[in-house]
Amino acid sequence: MRQLPCLLLMSAITACWAACGGADKPEPRDPEPAPREKVAAIHDPSIHDGEDEQEDDGEEFEVEGLSGHLDPYDIERGIEPHSTALSDCFYSRVKKMKFLGGKVEMKYKVGRDGAVKSVQMKESSLGSWQVEKCLLDIARGMSFRKPRGKGDADFSVPLDFTSARSVRWLTEEAAESEVDEYLEQLAECEGRAPDVWVTLYVGARGKVKSVGFASQSVALEDEWAECAEQSVMAWQLTDPRGQVAKLSFLYNGR
Repeated sequence: MRQLPCLLLMSAITACWAACGGADKPEPRDPEPAPREKVAAIHDPSIHDGEDEQEDDGEEFEVEGLSGHLDPYDIERGIEPHSTALSDCFYSRVKKMKFLGGKVEMKYKVGRDGAVKSVQMKESSLGSWQVEKCLLDIARGMSFRKPRGKGDADFSVPLDFTSARSVRWLTEEAAESEVDEYLEQLAECEGRAPDVWVTLYVGARGKVKSVGFASQSVALEDEWAECAEQSVMAWQLTDPRGQVAKLSFLYNGR
């Protein structure tokens, strides 16, 4: 049975976050071969003073939200029962698309009752809305310990999925040139979509093989993403000639 490895806690969080690489804007290079299973780490970059954790390694480390907080152990207990399902979101789809791979970061907001109020695909270089939507659906059904303190708790969980086939990353300039004539089509999809990173793969004859979305500004509406996916999948781009090309660009919708 496939399962994501246990979440690293305490002082190991920082080291694991560096190893996972977060989920920053992808670099234009082929991914290196790596083991099938990757580490998932807990990190909250929005609130972190760093001083107490570094000076008092023996004390409990806590992930804090804006007004409430959950410690890493409580977050791990909430996520662990769903680890196999999260893993299967990727592996059930990668069989036919071995080029899929990348990092995602999901931002959770947990209410005072421990229920997930919202999950945002904050960053993603995966390039598959089908996988991203599956991850979001599972995350929305999780439950956690009631946050300590006042109000909701916010935290982020990065995951890393390894591609089984190399791809050719296009530069940012090349990506913008490829998609410029099609961007108006995305504006036809209903819903707010500010600061959306769109990542897609292009195969034989310039056909788009997969596309995914992430936004640091808002939790994208499923309806917008499904409409955008349908639109992008119909684009005709430059044939990568025997390769699979991967590109990412920033879309600023209303």
